Amino acid sequence: MENIEKKITLKQIIWYSIIFSIFGLIIETLFCYITTGGIESRKGLIWGPFCPVYGVGATILIVLLDKYKNNSVKLFLLGSIAGNIIEYALSYILEAMYGTRFWDYSYLDWNLNGRICIKYSVFWGILAILLIKLIKPQIDKLINKIPNSNILNITMIVLIMIDCFATIWAITAYQNRVIQRYFNIEEKEQRNIKKVIEEKLFSNEIMKKTFPNLRYIDEFGTQYYLKDMIK
Repeated sequence: MENIEKKITLKQIIWYSIIFSIFGLIIETLFCYITTGGIESRKGLIWGPFCPVYGVGATILIVLLDKYKNNSVKLFLLGSIAGNIIEYALSYILEAMYGTRFWDYSYLDWNLNGRICIKYSVFWGILAILLIKLIKPQIDKLINKIPNSNILNITMIVLIMIDCFATIWAITAYQNRVIQRYFNIEEKEQRNIKKVIEEKLFSNEIMKKTFPNLRYIDEFGTQYYLKDMIK
């Protein structure tokens, strides 16, 4: 009976997603600073310190791989495979949702459509081992200290969903505004209250700082950084 695995609860899934989204943002920010010498926003949502790719990715890895926690080889191999699938799927989904790419590995060798590459496959494998063996047990201790409240769990889900919808709205408005001005496209709609709100909440300056690596891809496959199109 001692070997029976405890099922991962909904509470754990919610808080894994939130906590690892925050950790992911910290990791991305530090990695950017180490490799470029500068601080640049790596946020995935318009409000709050979240990088959801890490939150979603880590949660899925935990659900899929926790049963292999005593086998480092399987963790590495399955983590590499699962990580690639997760990253490719999220890249495709985010591009479909926002109409733009958040990352592109086309400049690296052995990449697949710029969405995944061999280099980061190794990182996914190493991450899977660290995540399951070292990080998850400590995160579980932290989650156990959080009140087991349905109201709290639902509130967190609602807040994240609002942030997601606001991010879709913000990026769509930002991209349309920049493209119209860059290509001198005549606006069919008159300036209305919605556009006034968008320009206040999601001004070019705010969006450029929050999402500096957003790209627009035209019908010929040419990529433009939105921050450069503003200039």
